[in-house]
Amino acid sequence: MKIFVTGGLGFIGSNFIRHVLSAYTDIRLVNFDKQTYAGNPENLKDISSDKRYTLVKADITDREKTARHMEGTDVVVHFAAETHVDRSIIFPDEFIKTNVLGTQVLLDTAKKLNIPRFVHVSTDEVYGSKEKGYSKESDNLLPNSPYSASKAASDLLARSYYVTYKMPVMVTRCTNNFGPYQYPEKMLPLLITNAFNDQSFPVYGDGLQVRDWIYVLDHVKAVCAVMFKGKPGEIYNIGGMNGITNKELAHKVLRLIGKPLSLLKRVEDRPGHDRRYALDCSKIKKELGWKPEHNFNDALAETIEWYRKNTAWWHKLKDKTKYKSYYAKQYKKRMQKV
Repeated sequence: MKIFVTGGLGFIGSNFIRHVLSAYTDIRLVNFDKQTYAGNPENLKDISSDKRYTLVKADITDREKTARHMEGTDVVVHFAAETHVDRSIIFPDEFIKTNVLGTQVLLDTAKKLNIPRFVHVSTDEVYGSKEKGYSKESDNLLPNSPYSASKAASDLLARSYYVTYKMPVMVTRCTNNFGPYQYPEKMLPLLITNAFNDQSFPVYGDGLQVRDWIYVLDHVKAVCAVMFKGKPGEIYNIGGMNGITNKELAHKVLRLIGKPLSLLKRVEDRPGHDRRYALDCSKIKKELGWKPEHNFNDALAETIEWYRKNTAWWHKLKDKTKYKSYYAKQYKKRMQKV
């Protein structure tokens, strides 16, 4: 079986590849990755010599390379995306190019090559803020940031290729992931690594935004369930059912590390900041038999320990990371030009 993975050097993609190669022996896997700032070859250094694994440095908008390396594939698993909301506020055009045009190129190529299965990995953010209750797969999409809008557009493209061309496309929408190898611009690794360095961490607004968190290995196992057993044309919500406010989570992390709460610094809230995300995940549990296996508190402690033991991995990335104060300044500069 040949799997064509996009964005496999990123956080979720690299965890997916490592899991698949360890769990299945009859797999050949092509990792098609542009190697942007978040696509780190160090994430898969331990399996780089595996003969079943091939890394291709390429952009998903490159039709010729995409077609050449996708040929003979049994399933496409599409992780590649620009994902950082702060960046999307400043540079939305980058998100439209990768997340919308890139997805269209992949879908079109897969259609022409008659690829048997296509899994498009998306996000809970496409549903927008959910004041009460839980978002279901049939709910309207109400994205509120350039990032979530670009992902919603790619979801709709995937649906259109199923309806119009009868392509065997499936969409997954997942909540916030955490675990090893997450680039330290995202909330948890930024908080953890800042705390290790006794640096402050910016908390947007009152910090009462609610997010559901899932350990990354649970997510990739859900993607595997969809890859092997999912029904074409269907959407599957994936979540950990661990809803918690950003403020509560920050307090929990600092207590686990043994650092003072004074490291938290309140900053002006982000434009278009969604208040709450929450997913109804009953469909994937009932139809595909998936459920999260990791206890949130245990997995959080393990994640903190991983970053403690892998300082060499994240130290050099921290030098490149643009912190949230940087994004706020850049956003103001951009708005002044409008």
